Amino acid sequence: MLERLWAPWRSRYVSEIHATVSEEGEGTLFERILASEASDEETGILWRGETCFAVLNAYPYGSGHLMVAPNRAVADLADLTDAESDELWAAVRAAVAAIQEAYDPEGVNVGLNLGAAGGAGVPDHLHVHCLPRWRGDTNFMTTVAEARVLPEPLAESWSKLRNAWEAR
Repeated sequence: MLERLWAPWRSRYVSEIHATVSEEGEGTLFERILASEASDEETGILWRGETCFAVLNAYPYGSGHLMVAPNRAVADLADLTDAESDELWAAVRAAVAAIQEAYDPEGVNVGLNLGAAGGAGVPDHLHVHCLPRWRGDTNFMTTVAEARVLPEPLAESWSKLRNAWEAR
């Protein structure tokens, strides 16, 4: 069994994300991203609305993986205001359209994990994952090597998605 897959280029990729948004400080990860003084390109923010925003996933399942979240920390769908809920789902629709425009995928996954037991990595701030999919895009690398192979850097994903979002 293969235990390690060396990908030294990933260290720069991961360190840039950590340098942009402090691990310390008040609020959830998403609140810290919103409060960051870094540019949207540096934080991966693709769109800002009145009550919600869209951001690239810093540890994507594949290129083009983004998340839509409310601006405030809300752990459960029932805790969203009507305005937040309306904007969240409208933004998810816009995210899927941007993904389709930028990547022309064969399909799109849309989902959220509520609570730690539900698989949420940030259980105190719900977020909807949106990612492009193609037949055969899951392969032995994830299954056997427990690694993902991403064909483009985050900066390129951000540019493609931001341009597609703005062109809508």
